[in-house]
Amino acid sequence: IGALLYLANCTRLDIAFSINLLVRYSSTPTRRDWNRIKHIMRYLRGSIDMGLFYPRVTKSTLIGYADAGYLSDPHNARSQTGYVFTFCDTAISWRLTKQAMTATYSNHSEIIAI
Repeated sequence: IGALLYLANCTRLDIAFSINLLVRYSSTPTRRDWNRIKHIMRYLRGSIDMGLFYPRVTKSTLIGYADAGYLSDPHNARSQTGYVFTFCDTAISWRLTKQAMTATYSNHSEIIAI
């Protein structure tokens, strides 16, 4: 899972959410978790030509997006937060994590994300 986590953090934003969910159970993986890992590996093999492309443009813009999923981990009453920064329409920085504090409602979760 460590190698997949490295890919998710450095070059493959498209698998970040799936890997974030798998990491939660990495200390005691089940057969279901192993099947999920195999699924991600098959996806990566089928999308090997995908990558980050930084076009040469005259107008350079930096844009940030943030979002949160309210109670995305209902067992621990935690919400999920994610953000991505793009430069010239290409992702340059992203992160997906569980929120450290418990949100009491959906809007609260969104505010914590910012």
